[in-house]
Amino acid sequence: MSVELTLLIWSTVLAFAYLGVQLTLYRIDYGVEHANSQRDHERPPNKWTMRGQRALANFLETYGIFIALAVATEMSGRSDGLTQWGAHIWFWARWAYLPAYFIDINQMRSLIWTISFLGLVLMFFGVAF
Repeated sequence: MSVELTLLIWSTVLAFAYLGVQLTLYRIDYGVEHANSQRDHERPPNKWTMRGQRALANFLETYGIFIALAVATEMSGRSDGLTQWGAHIWFWARWAYLPAYFIDINQMRSLIWTISFLGLVLMFFGVAF
């Protein structure tokens, strides 16, 4: 099994982490009873709940691209240094991004996002050319 496919499998743990943070913060903010309701009349969330929601949405925006590139790499048999480094960079940067979203260090979150994006670019060039 390629490095990219291995990281794709482990990325499900990463996805569960993002989901877990978001759902935990939501339930702390609104309460379990509200979370189990239809949520028809919901007040605005607090800043932590919003950060959890935005972090999850941001993860999901790039997750599909990572999946596509990892599968394309595996199916084409084009796993090489670029695709392997790219997969590692994306994977570990996305782990770093989650706590960075909650820590207010100027430009840290954006820098980590950019690094993760560069990982996807490396994967693309490795599999496409």
